[in-house]
Amino acid sequence: MSHGFEMEAPKGPPVPDNAHVAVLAKILAWLNKVIVSISMFAMLLTAFILTYSVVTRYLFKVPTDWQDEASVFMLIGVTFFSAAYVQSHRGHIGIEVLSSILPPSINRLRLLMVDIISGAFCLFFSWKSWTLFHEAWVDGQTTSSTFAPPLWIPYAMMAAGMTLLSLQIVVQVLAAITAKRRAA
Repeated sequence: MSHGFEMEAPKGPPVPDNAHVAVLAKILAWLNKVIVSISMFAMLLTAFILTYSVVTRYLFKVPTDWQDEASVFMLIGVTFFSAAYVQSHRGHIGIEVLSSILPPSINRLRLLMVDIISGAFCLFFSWKSWTLFHEAWVDGQTTSSTFAPPLWIPYAMMAAGMTLLSLQIVVQVLAAITAKRRAA
């Protein structure tokens, strides 16, 4: 499989057969597109911040103490918030050697089992992320730098992103369970 420039743009995720799941998938697809647009801007802003920091430090001898946390926080947000979009296109790394040799019915079952296991992990990760957010919020935790931004910010982005990813996987599981079987 090639992932080069010669490939056509990816089509959106398939529309589920079940009407209720399709509505949920459509809302989630819209939300994912909005989040990816914001994430693209955040990546550009991160590049600008880091470039600004290097230029001011080396040319003007003016150090900045906030650029590391700002960049890391934005990268955390981009990573976790865009995970649901990537999952909707099944773009996460996977080993596809089995898909080419398994019968379609067994391959559907394999994908369903992978989604269920992934969903269980992501739901657990989401829950633990929300507990980290709550602890950071209640205790007023900050980073150890001189800038000292509150830690609830990255924990909130991590928790919200994992929640969206979990919801995306749940929608995919529901779509697989409610799918009408087509003749192969």
